[in-house]
Amino acid sequence: MDKLILSVSPHLRAKTNTTIVMLDVVIALMPALVMSAVVFGLRALLLVAVCVATSVLAEFLFGLLCKKPCTVGDLSAVVTGILLAFNLPVGVPVWQAVIGSIVAIIVVKQLFGGLGMNFANPAIVGRIFMFLAFSGTMSNYQIPNDAGELVATATPLVATGDEVPTLLNLFLGNNNGCIGETCAVALIAGGIYLMVRKVISFHIPVVFIGTVFVLSLLVVPEGQTAINYALYQILSGGLMLGAIFMATDYVTSPYTKWGKVIFALGCGLITFAIRQWGSYPEGVSFSILFMNILTPYINNWTATKPFGGAK
Repeated sequence: MDKLILSVSPHLRAKTNTTIVMLDVVIALMPALVMSAVVFGLRALLLVAVCVATSVLAEFLFGLLCKKPCTVGDLSAVVTGILLAFNLPVGVPVWQAVIGSIVAIIVVKQLFGGLGMNFANPAIVGRIFMFLAFSGTMSNYQIPNDAGELVATATPLVATGDEVPTLLNLFLGNNNGCIGETCAVALIAGGIYLMVRKVISFHIPVVFIGTVFVLSLLVVPEGQTAINYALYQILSGGLMLGAIFMATDYVTSPYTKWGKVIFALGCGLITFAIRQWGSYPEGVSFSILFMNILTPYINNWTATKPFGGAK
């Protein structure tokens, strides 16, 4: 007579692996990459290439020196390089992008044990490190003029007067900012692709963006309508890029549905607070980093007991 075997979940097995997931993320980032070249010119592609090449090389050399298995084939270093480049102004010197990529891969990822062991998103920490170490160039937002030369302009979050872009320009990407954050439609298209492929769920992007939207309705500046101001806040800065591609990182975000909701709510609250009352115009990177630190606690708070598990 056959015995009934009771074991702790998970019981399902899938063909998906890290390489496939990372490849899907790379594909999802391609629309934003194309738009970065359209808006900022070929130098945007140069920064992406430098960050990707440095990230892959840093991971390879670290594994070689420490006599660890080569992990560059999982494409996680490629994703980190693209995301870090997307968080940089187009005028950032190449050598600074190299340093930021090394910090992201070596300090944040490899020194903590590699993929799956890092406490925070490597690209987020790399960007914050560069912002603190090279504040001048990281705050010098530029855009090519009709002659192809880089000219300094204010980002949408701090623009005033005639510099303020329309909502349509914000949606289509015809505005200034970091090279991968300007085109909302390209980022949304990438997010939909990831959801269709079931690489990410809707919980973090929707709650993160929705929180900033709802809170922005409550603090409308004089002379603006509530809906326009709230739309302006969610289409400006790195909110779309952070909510869709960085806050959803498997390693540094909660694994339960309610955990994702709490995580995204915290990201939205902190982003809104920094934008409204902080000394920085943008708070997405800082909010994600802070919530990354809280992720283990959120997982403990929202963990469910597996069916058949011990008391």
